[in-house]
Amino acid sequence: MSITVNGLDELKKLAGSDLGTSDWIEVTQERIDTFADATGDHQWIHVDPEKAKEGPFGAPIAHGYLTLSLFIPLFTELLDVQGVTTKVNYGLNKVRFPSPVKVGSRIRLTAKLAEVEEVPGGVQITVDGAIEIEGGAKPAAVLQSLSRFYA
Repeated sequence: MSITVNGLDELKKLAGSDLGTSDWIEVTQERIDTFADATGDHQWIHVDPEKAKEGPFGAPIAHGYLTLSLFIPLFTELLDVQGVTTKVNYGLNKVRFPSPVKVGSRIRLTAKLAEVEEVPGGVQITVDGAIEIEGGAKPAAVLQSLSRFYA
């Protein structure tokens, strides 16, 4: 369920809040292959299902950066900021990939709005997130994301 705020003042009031958990999405071989085509990373552990079965993970796995890129669509399920002119991905403070995402796995995001600080013309938010794998003991990714919202 999405939290909707209207404007920067309402966003500031959410500092420290748990934003909840997104819906699950499946990581298919088609999604992995499309990402490989877009980035030029065609390593066999991602795109060769037959060879990957014999590899260290027993199946093809998603690229770490594919998993990371899914943060944005998952995050937009959790927080909708309206009444601003511009939304900008400002970067990451840290990212780790504790567990691979095997093809066919489902992932979701849990997130907390750790901090909201003023910047010229807007605010910068720091989000602590974990991309979980359904049934997995460890998350696929643990990250701290920075975004800016301008009035």
